[in-house]
Amino acid sequence: MRLLTIDTATSACSVAITDGERLVGEYLLAGGPALSSRLFDCIDSLLAECRLCLGDMDGFGVSIGPGAFTGLRVGLGAVKGMALATGKPIAGFSSLAMLALNVPMTERLVCPLFDARKNEVYAGFYRFGESLRASAPDAVLSPADLPARITEPALFLGDGAVRYRDQIAASLGSLAVFAPAYAHTPRAAHGATLALALLQRGERISPASLLPTYIRASEAEMARQRRESV
Repeated sequence: MRLLTIDTATSACSVAITDGERLVGEYLLAGGPALSSRLFDCIDSLLAECRLCLGDMDGFGVSIGPGAFTGLRVGLGAVKGMALATGKPIAGFSSLAMLALNVPMTERLVCPLFDARKNEVYAGFYRFGESLRASAPDAVLSPADLPARITEPALFLGDGAVRYRDQIAASLGSLAVFAPAYAHTPRAAHGATLALALLQRGERISPASLLPTYIRASEAEMARQRRESV
């Protein structure tokens, strides 16, 4: 199954084309101009380099969050459009699960963290066995509350782990280790692994049903809630 997979959950922009479990090509950009101005350039360039077109895809994968509100909307909007144009299925997966695949096969609890701003992180708790599985739901919490969730050796990665490394290390001591610098950036190629497994199980999402997983309310929603409470 040939898939085009997109991740725009953070400031990074990643696009991958896979054929089954084989990586055909991948673009990964960290930081820089707005996602809306570079995502489609990345898609078009990658398709051209791989000598493929959208019609050659059997499906699409996309990270649905948690992550940056604007970034998620850009990525999901792109995948909705491509799926509607081609009639091909969509698989949506956790952006934190995708990041966890940067450190495969460790025996430690894997804790991917995205910086959620407002002194909070989006946190995941995953284990490797025959496949990656979540040991707890993805959550948004204060870094000060994170150590209460950790009772065993854990491996931290992601921009949230980078930002709050000293605080986490001071609280957890030898229980905490941190992934190397190259493992902190999400990769669509790893998301494609999740998307492939979902589609093979028949777990597909229609364009109309494809929605982001925010976990935390957006600024607009919080402002509306404040107005309604007055």
